[in-house]
Amino acid sequence: VQLQASGGGAVNTGGSLRLSCAASGLSFSEYAVGWFRQAPGTEREFVAAIGNGGSSTSYAGSVSGRFTISRDNAKNMVYLQMKSLRPEDTAVYSCAAAGPLGGDYVRWAPHDYDYWGQGTQVTVSS
Repeated sequence: VQLQASGGGAVNTGGSLRLSCAASGLSFSEYAVGWFRQAPGTEREFVAAIGNGGSSTSYAGSVSGRFTISRDNAKNMVYLQMKSLRPEDTAVYSCAAAGPLGGDYVRWAPHDYDYWGQGTQVTVSS
């Protein structure tokens, strides 16, 4: 199983980025996918999650209204559209998959996830 996150970069405050997570080696449509982030010296933090069918989503309060998670099961892809970025969004962002699940459920805790990809750096300058 491989999860490959991409799309990070450096932007100014107020800018936008779209992260992508490409999955392979698993029955993707049976897995919930989450995005987590970790800044230096901090704990890994839940950002957003999407159920295996795409109907269920959940966001951390700090990103709600600014970030949107979506998925394309035909392409084995999950996306995180990030808008109105702030310096406090600076972190390494990683995607993870949980499952297989019998329904369109989301997961919030890192220990609920079975597979992790490497991270992509997002840097927001003030």
